[in-house]
Amino acid sequence: MRLGIDWGGTKLEIIALSDDGTELYRKRVATPQNDYDGCIRAVMNLVEIAENETGQTGTLGLGIPGSISPSSGLVKNANSTWLNGNPLDKDLEAALGRRVRVQNDANCLAVSEATDGAGVGFKVVHAIVIGTGCGTGISMEGKPLIGANGISGEWGSTPIPWMREEEFPGPVNWTGKPGTIDMLCSGTGFEWDYEDTTGIGKSGREIVSMMRAGDEQAQATYQRYLNRLARAMAMSANLLDPDCFVLGGGMSNVDELYDDLAEAMRPYIFSDGYEVIIRKAKHGDSSGVRGAAWLWSKNNP
Repeated sequence: MRLGIDWGGTKLEIIALSDDGTELYRKRVATPQNDYDGCIRAVMNLVEIAENETGQTGTLGLGIPGSISPSSGLVKNANSTWLNGNPLDKDLEAALGRRVRVQNDANCLAVSEATDGAGVGFKVVHAIVIGTGCGTGISMEGKPLIGANGISGEWGSTPIPWMREEEFPGPVNWTGKPGTIDMLCSGTGFEWDYEDTTGIGKSGREIVSMMRAGDEQAQATYQRYLNRLARAMAMSANLLDPDCFVLGGGMSNVDELYDDLAEAMRPYIFSDGYEVIIRKAKHGDSSGVRGAAWLWSKNNP
C-alpha cells in the first residue's frame, strides 16, 4: 500500500492506494496554521487513521508547497512559510519511524499524471498548475525531475517572456518581483487582468461565463491570458521540449484553452514544426495527493 499526503496551505489530505492505483482510503483535515509541530502531529494522526482503516502499513510520500534544499536539507520557497527552514523529511521520519519522501506539489502532479493519468506513455511530462498561483513540475520516465539545486520547474518568479510594452512592469508577486508568470498566468492573474482593465472585480468563473456569453471585455481578458500562458509554455518548449503538457488547477477547467493554446504558442517556438500535446489532468484535484503516493512506485522504487 502507498500513502500520499497533499500538504496544502489550508488542508492536509491523505490517500491510500493499492499497487494498481485503486483508492483504498481518503481523508482531509484543516492544516494547523503557523504551527510546524502541530502539522507534524496532524500527519502522524492521518497516517495512523489510514493504516487502521485499511489494516495495512504503507510507504509515505508528501507533496508540499515548496521544496527541500539539497544543500541545507531544509524546506525553502514554501508559501506556507512556517515550513521554511525546517528539516521536514527528517522530522517526519523520526516521528513515524519510517522513510518518507517529500516533493514539491507540482512535481507530484507530474508524477501522478505520468504514472496513471493524462501523461501515461510520455517520457517527459511538464505539468502546470494554473490555480491561485502558477507553478510547474517535470516528470521524466515517471520520476520527478528535481535538479541539482532542487529548483527544477520553478518558473513562477520568472518574468513573462516576450513581454509587451503595455504589460510592463506588471503586478508584483509574493517575492516582490513584477510581471511574473505566477501572477499573470494564474487564475489570480486572469481575475487581475479583468479588474485592471474594467475596474470591476469578478471571479474567474464569472469572467469565463461572460466570455462564453459574448461579453467583449471578458473575451479580451481571455485572449490576453491565453497569449501570456502560451508565451510561458513556449519558453518551456524551447528549453525542455516535453513530450506532453498536462494542465491542472482551476484554470485547467477552461476547455477553450485546449483548442487555442497550441496555435497561440507556435509563433514563439524556435522550430519550423512543433507537435504540441496539451492535456487536462485526468485526476483533477486528486492528482497532487495521488502523485505523493506514487513517489514510491515501480518508477520510484
